[in-house]
Amino acid sequence: MSPAATAAPAAAFIPNVASTRHYIGAWAVLSVLQYFLAEAVVALAWAGPRPYDLRTGYISDLGALHCGAYSGRDVCSPLNWLMNASFVVQGVGLLAGAVLLTSGLLRVAARPGTRVDWRRRKPWVAATAVRLLTGAAGAGTVVVGLVPEDLGSPWHYAGAITYFITGGAALLLLGLLWLRKTPMAWFLLVCGGVSLAATATGGLTRMMVPEPGTLERLMGYPVTVGMAAAGLVIAQRVHRHRKERRAVAARTAAV
Repeated sequence: MSPAATAAPAAAFIPNVASTRHYIGAWAVLSVLQYFLAEAVVALAWAGPRPYDLRTGYISDLGALHCGAYSGRDVCSPLNWLMNASFVVQGVGLLAGAVLLTSGLLRVAARPGTRVDWRRRKPWVAATAVRLLTGAAGAGTVVVGLVPEDLGSPWHYAGAITYFITGGAALLLLGLLWLRKTPMAWFLLVCGGVSLAATATGGLTRMMVPEPGTLERLMGYPVTVGMAAAGLVIAQRVHRHRKERRAVAARTAAV
C-alpha cells in the first residue's frame, strides 16, 4: 500500500494560479484590445481622396507608409506609424502571454486548487500547442507592423496569414481545452471558427469579394477579441485568487 500512496502525488500537481508571472501574462494578452482604439484613430485621420471604409479598405492600408495608388487602391494614412506600432504591441502582448502563461495554468483554465495529472498527455499536448500557436500569431503581427504593405515585401503577407491561421487555431484548441471549465470556452470556439472560416474564404476567393475589408476583419477581429477574452478569464481568476491568499495571510498574521 505504501508505494501506491506515494505514487499518486508524484503523478499530479496543482498549478500556482496566484503567481505574478501568470498575472502579467494574462494582462499582456488582454492588452491586444488596444488595437481597436488605434485602428479607429488612424482611420479617422485617413487623408485619401475618399473616406476610409471599413467594409472595402484593407487593414494594412492604414499602415502604408506612402500616399498614392497601391494595388488599385488610393492609400494615404498620415498616422501609419501608430497603426504599425499597434501591430507590434499586439504581437508582443501575444508573445509575452505565450511565454508567461504555463501549460499547467492553461490546462485548468486558471482555476485555483485544480489538480493536474501528468499522465494525461493529450491535454498537455493541447495546452503546449496553444502556447506555440499564440506565439506564432504574435510573431506574425509583429512582422506586419515592422514590414508595411507598401514596402513590397512578401513578409508582410506571410505575417498576416500566420496571424490569422495560428491565432484562429489557438482559439479553437483553447476552447476545446476549456470546455466544462468556463462558459467562455464556447465563445473562444466561435471566434476561432469564424476566423478560420473567413481565412479559408479569403484564400479561395483571393479576396475578390464585394467587401474585402469586411472579410479581412472577420479573419482578424475574432482572433483579437478571442485572445482578449481568454486573457480576461485568466486575469480575473488569478486576481481573485491572489486577493484571497492575501486575505488569508493577513488573518494569519493578525492571529
